[in-house]
Amino acid sequence: MPTSSSSPPGAAAPVGTIAEVHGPVAVIACDRLPPLRRALATAVGNETYLFEVHQHLDPHHAAAITLHYSTGLQRGMPVYDTGAPLHVPVSQTCLGRLLNFFGEPLDGGEDLAHDGFRNIHAPAAALHEARGASGILETGIKAIDLLCPFVKGGKTGLFGGAGVGKTVLVMEFMHAIAALHGGVNVFAGVGERIREAHELWHEIRKAGVLPQTVMVFGQMDESPGVRFRVGLSALTYAEYLRDALQREVLFVMDNVFRFVQAGSEVSSLLGRMPATVGYQPTLMTEVAELEDRILSTEHGAITSVQAVYVPADDMTDPAVSTILGHLDTTVILSRTQAGKGIYPAVDPLHSGSKAMDRHILGNLHYDVAEGVREHLARYHELEDIIAMLGIEELSPKDQRIVARARKLQRYLTQPFFVTAGHTGLPGVTVSLTETLADCQAFLLGHHDDLSEEQCYMRGSIIKEHA
Repeated sequence: MPTSSSSPPGAAAPVGTIAEVHGPVAVIACDRLPPLRRALATAVGNETYLFEVHQHLDPHHAAAITLHYSTGLQRGMPVYDTGAPLHVPVSQTCLGRLLNFFGEPLDGGEDLAHDGFRNIHAPAAALHEARGASGILETGIKAIDLLCPFVKGGKTGLFGGAGVGKTVLVMEFMHAIAALHGGVNVFAGVGERIREAHELWHEIRKAGVLPQTVMVFGQMDESPGVRFRVGLSALTYAEYLRDALQREVLFVMDNVFRFVQAGSEVSSLLGRMPATVGYQPTLMTEVAELEDRILSTEHGAITSVQAVYVPADDMTDPAVSTILGHLDTTVILSRTQAGKGIYPAVDPLHSGSKAMDRHILGNLHYDVAEGVREHLARYHELEDIIAMLGIEELSPKDQRIVARARKLQRYLTQPFFVTAGHTGLPGVTVSLTETLADCQAFLLGHHDDLSEEQCYMRGSIIKEHA
């Protein structure tokens, strides 16, 4: 079974030798070609280095991506066939642990007392076993639950450029799943900076979410093969927890764009001709291979939240467009909103969900959400006029709409549990029922006497005044 321990690859005869090393790519000369995706191993001193076969170059040469640093690899080194694709050890004791791509501890703890191993390339559950997304998964976050609700068992994407709050929102979702639904979290850190990974681990510990969470990291300084496959490794743990615990599993991936970047890097190293905007020609297949395994079965549900970096804030980027096609809910985080101090910086006019349907949400939720959007859209249309001529030049009706829209905009802000230590504001959870009641009261003018400051960074207004 492939591991990255210091034990030698085994006494079996080598399958071949290293013929060439080009950075993370090793060309293996062998009499019998190992199958694609087969894990190969070689010994470098007391360490075991693993490879994954990605390409057959000719009848006697295969190209493999190293899953460790390539330092120490030399021509002529024997390479051994592990007999299987990459596997990770699985156990219910993985909860509360920080692991690397191979399932080894990064938190200084002991190795997992595993129940067995799982293939990270396992096929998705059979079609007859899959269960469709059903119902709404409340998060306690007003802007999300009202305007772009999560679909239970569905996939949600958080889109935004650098510094608009994707990671903070992801951490709050993990807190909500553990606190509100008693579920478990699987976090996949794809290409995370070491500093970010360290801070995130400590923040999740402080928030009290770590005992219900397993974190799997493939960091930015690691081989592109690790960054390319760490999402599958973490998803393997999510599938195991879904089947073993039969509970709600939140699968969080930060950042999917770095998964695409790693795939592009691997593709270039293997000599493939780049496609649109320099991305790999296999972009759609690689994204689909990951996304299609995120599904629910009769044993349990996997709900996915994926942070997606948007290069240059361009939503038409091919990688962003490809990921968008697999999602049920799209949460667009706006730099403009963040600049106004509106957190979470959700763009209410561009975010949306496939669940925004009267038959799924019910008449009240649908009507209130549409009313809020109409007020915010009208305010957006009038902003230029207000900036040039002043609000006094608007009709009395438009003045009322603008006043209510500004209060709604501030009402949809919320202090988070995971940022309480930085902001000094205790985190709040607002139920969907309370959010709908508050927003309906705003639309009907029942809160016209409130100032904008009284609406900013608060919980439920009706609950406060009860």
